[in-house]
Amino acid sequence: MTLTELRYVVTLAREKHFGRAAERCHVSQPTLSVAVKKLEDELGIPLFERSKSSIRVTETGQRIIEQAQRVLDQVGVIKDMAQDGKNQLNSPLKVGAIYTIGPYLFPHLLPELRRAAPEMPLYIEENYTASLRQKLRQSELDAIIIALPFEEPEVVTLPLYDEPFVVLLPAGHPLAAKDSLTAEEIAREQLLLLGPGHCFRDQVLESCPPLVEAVTQHAGNNTSGPALVTEGSSLETIRHMVASGLGITVLPLSAATSMQYHQDILAVRPFAPPVPFRTVALAWRVTFPRPKAIDVLSLAASQCRVIEKASRDTPAVAGA
Repeated sequence: MTLTELRYVVTLAREKHFGRAAERCHVSQPTLSVAVKKLEDELGIPLFERSKSSIRVTETGQRIIEQAQRVLDQVGVIKDMAQDGKNQLNSPLKVGAIYTIGPYLFPHLLPELRRAAPEMPLYIEENYTASLRQKLRQSELDAIIIALPFEEPEVVTLPLYDEPFVVLLPAGHPLAAKDSLTAEEIAREQLLLLGPGHCFRDQVLESCPPLVEAVTQHAGNNTSGPALVTEGSSLETIRHMVASGLGITVLPLSAATSMQYHQDILAVRPFAPPVPFRTVALAWRVTFPRPKAIDVLSLAASQCRVIEKASRDTPAVAGA
């Protein structure tokens, strides 16, 4: 059994295609196929179920491949230990973020990170929490920025900051005359939300229970209630629909203030206490061999103060 064979089976399990796996490993398909079969023969069990149209990991194979991934992670640790004094901040860091955080955090984070570690550029990916979780587990990403709660075996999470939710509405809307709003008030209005599958949608509904009934009516095509729900594919799409006068929405503060419409088009209002919020956190594998890079990333994120800047840029939220 060799590390190369372990790398081949981990990649094949991820790609579920011999050709793509061979391409990722920079070898020919026959080379990869022979190595995988050799490992299976050595172990005495099949790791994959093969057919003409698909490849599936066996139940025992899944456990072996998960262990193989841990072995490969430890190899990275050993290599770094063997190169004592190596600068952990002079190579790219692969960072993922969920769609509702990345576009609003990265413009503040990257300048801070460039000052702290000028030789460590970021490879950035925005995706859903489930996809980021999988890529972190498979070492395709080094760290991810998500909203808590987030639990994954052998993964460390570090809270970065709490971000309040606010209400975005057309400037001429009757509720814009109020200094703050309650969930009960906005539940009676036409509401714009992200579609199912977005974690921010779930966070809004969990923290604002009166909205759940409106969403339930929408899901059941029940139009007897006063509230209608329109679903958008992104926070930016929802913001534009609010600007068009279609309805109102709940956004994280950073998203509500990231793109400025003229003040006679959009208004931002805070929630009346208790104010709903989310906790933004950094997550990484316990075996990740560049702890200094994680330290710099987390420090830069905590120093960029995206929430404080958003508050300064939004007098309505500050109570003006």
